[in-house]
Amino acid sequence: MTVSVLGSGSRGNATFVKTDGVRLLIDAGMSRKEIAKRLDSIGEDPDGIDAILITHEHNDHACGLKSIVKELPVRVFMTWGTIRALHAEDYELNGSSIVPLPAGGAFTINDTEVVSFSVPHDAMEPVAFSLTCKGVKITQLTDIGYLPDHVAERIRGSHMLILESNHDLEMLRVGPYPWNLKQRLMGRYGHLSNTAVARFIREQYDGAADYVVLAHLSSKNNHPEIARHESALALRDRGLSGVRLTVTSQEEPMPPVQL
Repeated sequence: MTVSVLGSGSRGNATFVKTDGVRLLIDAGMSRKEIAKRLDSIGEDPDGIDAILITHEHNDHACGLKSIVKELPVRVFMTWGTIRALHAEDYELNGSSIVPLPAGGAFTINDTEVVSFSVPHDAMEPVAFSLTCKGVKITQLTDIGYLPDHVAERIRGSHMLILESNHDLEMLRVGPYPWNLKQRLMGRYGHLSNTAVARFIREQYDGAADYVVLAHLSSKNNHPEIARHESALALRDRGLSGVRLTVTSQEEPMPPVQL
């Protein structure tokens, strides 16, 4: 299994996953052209996508979908709530198909088992995804206000965990955002802070992952080194300093990781 976060943050999210049997994206929150450019930059076919998993309807996770399904024959998996929110039933499909899925449950795409599970976020019917192929499991968990026990259970056993570390609480408090937006981001249906991620690592994390990837960092209310430092301290406290800790970027893809 090869994984590369092509970009992550409020300006667009997409993660590329490749196995022997499938090439897929988790989210398509950048333009078709930008996704193609970033795939090409990591040595992948810009048109070589078989399936897309959409977590929720927000623009930074789904804005490229409409043009992709018009130009490429792909299968798109998303909940009914997301379909309705995107008005995806009106999309022009050029050999593509849209597959409704429940907010919870497992299905198979060729050689890969996909598990979707509900997450607390301010969208219509948001989910996160775990993918397992030949015993290797990756989980991407972004756009989540807090980490309830049922979510922590779903991500157990992941060899790679892509986890939101959106904001530094103090930077957000003193930053330029209006108060109502600050409340949304810090709320139970908003986004995970660096502090919340560190608490998860110390209190709920099973310690199984070889790779922990911090994603969806705010460009105004966070800094990569602050996010990295808080998670690194938490991993050290758990005796997990050997875990490979990576911070994603909005501007360029993460170097592909082979699992």
